Amino acid sequence: WVEVIWTTIPFLILVALAVPATIVLQHIHNTEKSALTIKVTGYQWKWKYDYLDQGISFFSVLATPQDQINNNAPKDEWYLLEVDHPLVVPINTKVKLLVTSDDVIHAWWVPEFGIKQDAIPGYVNENWIYITQPGTYRGQCGELCGANHAFMPIVVQAVSQKEFNNWVQANHAGHALSQAQSAQPMTEQELLALGKTQYEKTCAMCHQATGLGLPPTFPALKNSAIVTGPLDKNLTVVLKGVPGTAMQAFDEQLDNTALAAVITYIRQSWGNKEINLTKKKPVMVQPAEIEKAK
Repeated sequence: WVEVIWTTIPFLILVALAVPATIVLQHIHNTEKSALTIKVTGYQWKWKYDYLDQGISFFSVLATPQDQINNNAPKDEWYLLEVDHPLVVPINTKVKLLVTSDDVIHAWWVPEFGIKQDAIPGYVNENWIYITQPGTYRGQCGELCGANHAFMPIVVQAVSQKEFNNWVQANHAGHALSQAQSAQPMTEQELLALGKTQYEKTCAMCHQATGLGLPPTFPALKNSAIVTGPLDKNLTVVLKGVPGTAMQAFDEQLDNTALAAVITYIRQSWGNKEINLTKKKPVMVQPAEIEKAK
């Protein structure tokens, strides 16, 4: 009887604890009754956010200047924790997150939200957030995802419902304006200025600010046969990527203006312009040519 008692009592205690624990776990993973659904896709090394109900889609990329990364300028308060386009969500709203990956395993992690959701290629994991206080919340990729793992931050801006609605409208208007501007020709100086900024934000992590890359994984662009050769081949590599390598397709990641600028920049930098002119190859590309190539 003693053995029965000292076995039965702990068993009943465990059952009593399991019931509320199970209810809490079900609540934690219940994404029903969400007012907003956002698909989060991890890339090396950036995040893509798709607002499935609002028709908004954009990439969120590290915005820390290369001068700070290369120790040529003082590091600010949010070093490696700032992006060009933060995720914007309304407060007091249940937001469903559909988390996946385009290449390797990542993890969407914002400590203040209490979640760390794996992003796995070929799978879609669900989670949700509910923010009560407006403000800026920061996180990082929580999975070792490659050479530039440290350069993949997350920034979430929580705003009121009215501010969120205004942001949605402004985003649609900005997209329409960008489409209209992409049809306009740009001067060489405009292309190079924008191209340098875009290159440092999007390409320098792999190919380096010097264009020397990190061979063999990230090839050099200086004196490269791709950027000192036929323009159509250069466009194909940038727009469609190179299967089986770390070179991603940028046709959907950047608009026509940004693509034209960055291609112009790499075809003119690090001595490539002189090589292209000697070979009688183009050193400048316009947004309209990008649209035609697409």
